[in-house]
Amino acid sequence: MIKSEGERIQKILANAGLGSRREMEQQIRAGRVTLNGRDVQLGARAQATDQICLDGRLIQQRTRKTRFMLLYNKPEGELVTRADPQGRTTIYDQLPPVPEGRWISVGRLAINSSGLLLLTNDGELAHRLMHPRYQLAREYAVRIRGLVTPEKLQQLVQGIKLEDGWARFEEIVESGGEGINRWFHVVLMEGRKREVRRLWQAVGTEVSRLKRVRYGPIILNSAVKAGQWRELDKAERKAILQAVQLKTDTCWGKLPHRSAKQR
Repeated sequence: MIKSEGERIQKILANAGLGSRREMEQQIRAGRVTLNGRDVQLGARAQATDQICLDGRLIQQRTRKTRFMLLYNKPEGELVTRADPQGRTTIYDQLPPVPEGRWISVGRLAINSSGLLLLTNDGELAHRLMHPRYQLAREYAVRIRGLVTPEKLQQLVQGIKLEDGWARFEEIVESGGEGINRWFHVVLMEGRKREVRRLWQAVGTEVSRLKRVRYGPIILNSAVKAGQWRELDKAERKAILQAVQLKTDTCWGKLPHRSAKQR
């Protein structure tokens, strides 16, 4: 039965640390979620007294939870997935355990990409950080093979039609190199799959290296080496919540491990 009051079930499940809101929507569509013993459809709501189960397991609704968040500098060669059938290394092999829920990655980086990844146990926060509504800038350092002309740069800023719609860089700044191997910093306001690579490919060039260096107000600096992580500091936590319009007087937890953990 779909309720007109209460919170949407995917949000409740995300707040319980079971994944991002988008992931929980997929579980509902797959028929893995029940409300008071009945299958539910996407859009169903629940109240605190209702019983929600995922794969038959009763989920404890949380009215207040401890939020954890960290920054990870992903090296090339690691996968942003919980398990790989081929046994390759994933980012979760390198991270400390989270005391509540589980780590949820804010977006992804391909196996041949590196740099800043944010992870949290708060599904609602992860959902907002990825949602285009909040217009969070993603900045990448990219090494380009091929001839880059002023005309091509203008195209990339004005917009190019890809197979999944129009896309553009908000900003492009040249940052070193010469000839057919030049470095640029580019800024996107969204996170579509392989969007940076596809945009450069559309103008006849190729990305040979890609590293994310900023996500919203959070910047990756040289203090966190590849394969290391650290928790966000107080100012960063406040900035990230303000960026997605969440209350800043929330309960933050501290991981029982030192920051900038070596692999």
